[in-house]
Amino acid sequence: MKRLDVLDGMRGYFLVFMMLNHLIFTGGYLLVEFNHRQLTFVEDAQGFVFMSGLLVGMVYGRKMIKSGYAAGRDRLFARAFELYRYAMGIILIVLAARLVLPGASNIWHDWLGTTSFTDPMRLASIATFLFQPTFMDILPQYIVYMLFAPMLIWLCLNGRWAPVAIGMLVVWMAGQLGLHRLLTSPVDGWLAGHETEGLRTSFNLLGWQIVFFSGTIAGSLTATRQIEWTRVFDPQHTLLVKAAVAVLLFFLPLRILTAHGLLPDAVLQKFGTMEVRADFGPVYLLNFAALAFSIAWLLIAGPRHDSARIRKAAAMLNSLFSLSFLQLIGRHSLHVYVWHVLIVFAVRYIDGRIGPFSEPAKTLIALFCVMLLAIPALYRERETYFTPAPEPKPKPVPAKLAVRTFPKM
Repeated sequence: MKRLDVLDGMRGYFLVFMMLNHLIFTGGYLLVEFNHRQLTFVEDAQGFVFMSGLLVGMVYGRKMIKSGYAAGRDRLFARAFELYRYAMGIILIVLAARLVLPGASNIWHDWLGTTSFTDPMRLASIATFLFQPTFMDILPQYIVYMLFAPMLIWLCLNGRWAPVAIGMLVVWMAGQLGLHRLLTSPVDGWLAGHETEGLRTSFNLLGWQIVFFSGTIAGSLTATRQIEWTRVFDPQHTLLVKAAVAVLLFFLPLRILTAHGLLPDAVLQKFGTMEVRADFGPVYLLNFAALAFSIAWLLIAGPRHDSARIRKAAAMLNSLFSLSFLQLIGRHSLHVYVWHVLIVFAVRYIDGRIGPFSEPAKTLIALFCVMLLAIPALYRERETYFTPAPEPKPKPVPAKLAVRTFPKM
């Protein structure tokens, strides 16, 4: 299956801003404020998870169509195990670095806690995803979703995407009501009795699964051509995109006001219950659905719209996601994500040892870190970029025509 370059470009875009958001400097830094999350309750992690689910549905859906359910399932499980090795590898590398780098234990304490090679209980908690160090939490949820993906993709391929969508919504509601705590609270209490921190996760799997599996449904329907996206996103039908834009405009001032604590406490208390990022609460769901629909409409329907302004906006957005750097790192997004975690830990250590840095220095460091994202992608495509071109074969020299002589008459 030919990869869609624009999807790789979008994943690369999310990776760039995840890197900028995850870099921690003493006193913060200005560059991190230039982000779409300042204007809406949508963050790069949500886009990254959705795009990953979309490509899972497309790629492994095609695999199941071609080779059967078992072949697609085995490939998905193999991929999940590969990501598990990456997740554990990051932990081992960081813990080994903490042993040899002076002061690393204090600098990374907020991210790792008291984790060490001499604490088998903590290591077991990490291995089972019950304790997730900071910035190492997307891979665990991705792995868990990959284990459920084969069955859900197969249902979608067989025309049962609607029950999958309903089940996905029910599970999301369970996450909002805290029903997962019926299981997690006893586990947290048991862990707390054996170590200092207990259960530690950044994402409610029941809430965030709606992001991943909505993408999986869309990808599966795309693989089977059960849906024609140019008909869904019709330039002549603008009611839904207008509604999506209205949702975004409604939340725009609320995003700014809540970010600066300008709403009354009575409003903030109520609003805060709907805006829990870890649970992917209703505020995040509404904003994500509205923004995702708007971008998809602009990319697909925009170039065919009568308005020159909309066509120009669509061209600009398409040009952004067509940048070769974004597409390069997007093609290897999970490997780049693993690499970005190590960069983030390294920058935090350097800042803790020789910082604080000036604002221009922080900006230069951040931009340099963005450039470093290309290293694993270039390595994985090294044969394309670094293998010397074969020498051209010499052209065969045509044989001289023999001169035929005739006897004189």
